Amino acid sequence: MALFNPYAKGFNQPVDSIPGRGWSVILAGTTINLCLGVLYAWSVWLKYLTNDAYMKAHGWTGALTSEQASNPKSLCIIIFALLMIPGGKIQDKYGPSVAGTLSAVCMGIGMIIAGMGHSYAGILWGFGVGGGIAMGIGYAAPVPATRRWVGPHQVGVMIGITVAGYGGAAFYVAPLIKWLIVSYSLSASFLVLGIAYLIVITIAANILAWPEPGYVPPQPTTVAAKAAAASAVDWTPGEMLGTWQFYALVVLFCLNTQSGLLIIGHAAKIVKPFLESGFILVAAGGFVNAAGRVGTGKYSDIIGRDKAYILNAGVAALCFFALPAMITAKSLPLTFIACMLGYWAYGGGLALMPSYTADFYGPKNLGMNYGLVFMGWGFGAFMPKLAGRIRDATGSYDMAFYIAGGLLIVACGLALITKKPQKAGA
Repeated sequence: MALFNPYAKGFNQPVDSIPGRGWSVILAGTTINLCLGVLYAWSVWLKYLTNDAYMKAHGWTGALTSEQASNPKSLCIIIFALLMIPGGKIQDKYGPSVAGTLSAVCMGIGMIIAGMGHSYAGILWGFGVGGGIAMGIGYAAPVPATRRWVGPHQVGVMIGITVAGYGGAAFYVAPLIKWLIVSYSLSASFLVLGIAYLIVITIAANILAWPEPGYVPPQPTTVAAKAAAASAVDWTPGEMLGTWQFYALVVLFCLNTQSGLLIIGHAAKIVKPFLESGFILVAAGGFVNAAGRVGTGKYSDIIGRDKAYILNAGVAALCFFALPAMITAKSLPLTFIACMLGYWAYGGGLALMPSYTADFYGPKNLGMNYGLVFMGWGFGAFMPKLAGRIRDATGSYDMAFYIAGGLLIVACGLALITKKPQKAGA
């Protein structure tokens, strides 16, 4: 265990394959993300927070409005995106174990406050602020740690495995939250998860560690991959900000995110005309979201980040353009497939963008560098709100689908021209 030492002792030699200690780091990162991904299950809490009879029966003054019940999640997302930058700085300076442990404390205390407060303010401060800080600092730790253990030809798939936990968390935590609420109380659901996450994230965080200086990860065997690895150069955050490619990556992140959050935020309503049990689509989407991170990471290692991005975005764009016709025809199979491809592309982007950042700017300052690129994810949150307004005004999501698809086409063009920056004198 790291115990706040940023380095794993005894791993300072070249290796032919990822050592067991490296796999421990990768799986510990996945475990941390399985906890932090509780954000994707917020809709379960929202259902009960807006139920007046339930809330009064469990000691609350009454139900929250739909807007109030949505605000803790929105606040959490904003703080999450903002804290990725200082979280990355903490990881780069003090090591992943320190960042992960801070995340555990913030998540545990935040969830406990949300459970004990019995108030709207308690949930806002506990889940919105505490959870957002925990996610920003904690999410910034596993990816850079993973990158240091793996070879340049393995970056996409291994980072995909690390971040898959966040996307797949809803698959287990949504039914767990519902069981805790129904069997005990809404407050108990926050308290139990808070205590559990404090323990689990702390343990996993102390497994995270960098290899010692001198460690050389597994190297690629193909000529092209060897050439790419030889050209790897580390950039400081200030140097990165001076390249146009940084801003291109932020835009690519934003355009991928906006389309995915449109589906995630409105999945149940999209299929409501012909499927009352919209949660089925949400649950399946959680699994595909996670699978898309691993799958996209894998084939991006083979065909390149740009081609993988264009493939995902292009297919997703076609699905968005076709969705209005599918919904009008009440074709559940086609609509389901189109939505799943949207989930896949969204999840894939969350494996591609840290891999892009590592390829372009090196592993040394990846924590803060990716924290800056991650702003694009926060900017992409405009689409669910825009889609809701379009539906309120027109009665359908058609125009939102067309806008999302059009933006993905723009993203394909941008990915086509965005190449690795060259550092003067390197």
